[in-house]
Amino acid sequence: MKLSKEQKAYIAGFLDGDGSIYVRLKPNSTYRFRFQIAPSVVFYQSKKEELFMKQLRNLIDKGYIRKRKDGIIEYIIGDIESIKSLLENIKPYLKLKKKQANLILKVIGLKAKIRNAKDFLKLAKEIDKFQGLNYSKKRIQNSFQVEKVLKKEKFLAP
Repeated sequence: MKLSKEQKAYIAGFLDGDGSIYVRLKPNSTYRFRFQIAPSVVFYQSKKEELFMKQLRNLIDKGYIRKRKDGIIEYIIGDIESIKSLLENIKPYLKLKKKQANLILKVIGLKAKIRNAKDFLKLAKEIDKFQGLNYSKKRIQNSFQVEKVLKKEKFLAP
């Protein structure tokens, strides 16, 4: 990622103010442990700023733009390598979201090392920490739900 120091600082400030860093646990029966790990870095802006968001997307050269029905545009970066690359570049400049950046990078590292259901549950417990760092209102899936499913599916002893 070729960004100047000023661009990195600007992107970090924008993410601190109008962005979010999080990981969702999404139920998905096709996945080995019945949940998908979905990390995201998202920038938010009014639909009036669509051109600006497209310019930001072109600058970072990762992710995609989504228009919501409520008049908000989201610029979403959801693949692991792109998230790692972006955050490693802007992390020194983050103020408000530095803990989330460190946590998502830790989660990405743990995800790569999952060998069994115990490892997966440990990862889910790390993901739970986002609830304390973010303004999460609707978080339903957490390590408690994961543990219930892992036991029901006989991945973990009851």
